[in-house]
Amino acid sequence: MLEDHHVGKMVLMKVNSAAVLSSVPLQMVYYFNIFYYIFYFIVTFLMIIYKSRVFSFPDGNLAFDLVLLILMGILEVTKLYHGFKGNLTEEAVPVVTNMVLTIGSMLLSLYYLLWQTYVLKADVIINAILLVIYGLEEVLDIIAVSSFARIYM
Repeated sequence: MLEDHHVGKMVLMKVNSAAVLSSVPLQMVYYFNIFYYIFYFIVTFLMIIYKSRVFSFPDGNLAFDLVLLILMGILEVTKLYHGFKGNLTEEAVPVVTNMVLTIGSMLLSLYYLLWQTYVLKADVIINAILLVIYGLEEVLDIIAVSSFARIYM
């Protein structure tokens, strides 16, 4: 005796899920940049204080070096905010804003590397490291923006 078994039909629905485009390496560079920049800011500030005690600064140069350091700190916070926001929300405009602000940060780092009143070997080392981080960040920013643009534009 054959029994007819009713087998319920299972309906499989295909769900279109968007791929995650946020760049993990870029996010890691941003996080590393936060910690390194805090270190950089403190060390640069302390070296400026040290240089002001040991060397004779021409009029206005000490204030100029300090003002540029504070400006660089403000620029860094703004830059990283846009970078984090753009990468995590997969939006190109904040990442591009970060890229433009990074160029400003690179120029200020070059000032501390080459043109500040007194450049010590420690200045050269910490600014070279910062410039490498900025360069890596710019490359990863370009990759992220191209990835976002390919999908969303």
